[in-house]
Amino acid sequence: MLVIPAIDLKDGHCVRLQQGDMQAATVFSEDPAAMARHWREQGATRIHIVDLNGAFAGRPENEPSIKAIVEAVGPDVKLQLGGGIRDLDTIERYLDDGISWVIIGTAAVKNPGFLHDACNAFPGQVIVGLDAREGKVATDGWSKMTKHDVIDLAKKFEGYGVEAVVYTDIGRDGMLTGVNVEATVNLARVLTIPVIASGGIHTVADILALKAVEGEGIMGAIAGRSLYEGTLDFKAAVAACK
Repeated sequence: MLVIPAIDLKDGHCVRLQQGDMQAATVFSEDPAAMARHWREQGATRIHIVDLNGAFAGRPENEPSIKAIVEAVGPDVKLQLGGGIRDLDTIERYLDDGISWVIIGTAAVKNPGFLHDACNAFPGQVIVGLDAREGKVATDGWSKMTKHDVIDLAKKFEGYGVEAVVYTDIGRDGMLTGVNVEATVNLARVLTIPVIASGGIHTVADILALKAVEGEGIMGAIAGRSLYEGTLDFKAAVAACK
């Protein structure tokens, strides 16, 4: 199971939000590329990038920082990127920049045809991001709740050919309250594609809890605030996964 450090970009800085609130952003680094290099040096093989401005604007807003991260980590670290991806041209540009996987979230829910087209155009390089509260999917940087059931949507999108699902429990994201293992497992069990857990990871205990159910189809865990605030030691988390 992979431990995947998160780099959330806001105004060119590396930040973390609490429950998606752009006004509750803590800046952890002025230099996202240096932060990416740090995680590579710590042994990361995959990094999760989110263009937070892009997620709210509906278009790329931090592309210079994203290009700098690609250049900083080189080919040994794979990058997955979400936030503001709404059209095929944007996907193509990011993949050309060196991103390995794009993550489509809000646009997948609002425009499933776009997700379907993306999976056809870029097979193996599209991940769907599903953010849910109490089993229902949220969109637009979590500002809008829908009536869509997360499991039903995930099964539908699996049929489109998405590579994996990033599942975030938004009630826990950035709160350091522990990962929602039960909800993550319930989702992974109904899918044949892997699930990447996100939201609430606090300590190595959370990594171990996910590792224990890895066989259900959980391929990785995204950690953000816990890494930056020091409640989760990256090297210890990676060792726990091995």
